[in-house]
Amino acid sequence: MTVDDTPYTITAGSAGSPVILHVPHGSRAIPPAVRTGILLDDDALATELDHMTDAHTTVIAERAAAQAAIPPWRFANELSRLVIDPERFPDEREEMRGVGMGAVYTRTSDGLRLREDDPAAEQALLDAYFRPYAAAMTGCVQDRLDAVGRAVVIDVHSYPAAPLPYELHADGPRPAVCLGTDPFHTPGWLLDAAREAFAGCDTVGLDSPFAGAYVPLRHYGAVREVSALMIEIRRDVDGPAGIDRLVRALADLVDQSGIRKRAA
Repeated sequence: MTVDDTPYTITAGSAGSPVILHVPHGSRAIPPAVRTGILLDDDALATELDHMTDAHTTVIAERAAAQAAIPPWRFANELSRLVIDPERFPDEREEMRGVGMGAVYTRTSDGLRLREDDPAAEQALLDAYFRPYAAAMTGCVQDRLDAVGRAVVIDVHSYPAAPLPYELHADGPRPAVCLGTDPFHTPGWLLDAAREAFAGCDTVGLDSPFAGAYVPLRHYGAVREVSALMIEIRRDVDGPAGIDRLVRALADLVDQSGIRKRAA
């Protein structure tokens, strides 16, 4: 399989910034060669994209980066997560494989068939899109480590107010902002900074309905100088004023993360 479009965009920030705003699920784009393997008709596919695309995240990250006193680096997925999901494990470690939503989805958010179970086609998608994306993100994190001695990955997501059928942990709270943490890579100062930054939002919760934070596999569980936090924004944001509030909060978190040098 050939790559129809570049699967990611890296936007340079300040040379001295350790912060990378990561936007993995904000695009709806599906290359024609990938679309042919998706079993949904156009209307059903549009509905699935409505369900699975992280609304607002691209705009919020772009505007927050522009407002930050210390411009962060930005790494954005330019393709839909229905092509590949760059944040899943590409093997049996991924619990979402159990509902057909590993690194390559075979089921929709409603459990319907998205594409055939075809190991060769799955590997082709991983080779064409997942592995180049992972390598580039790994390089971006390593570049920040080499330049300033640390990296802070702030993963920007959104989620629906009501659970979708695919969710494995849907029984807990669904706050306006969910902070996803990793026991190794989320230091206390980063979590405190996020709680302070988003304090003006309606509710701020921890690890519900989604937990964890994205770190490249090369650094995961091994390099404490890589810090990470997931920001999950509930999609029923209250219009432009709500977006503005979230942008200011994220910009503040970016700046706090850029100047703090505390140990994990």
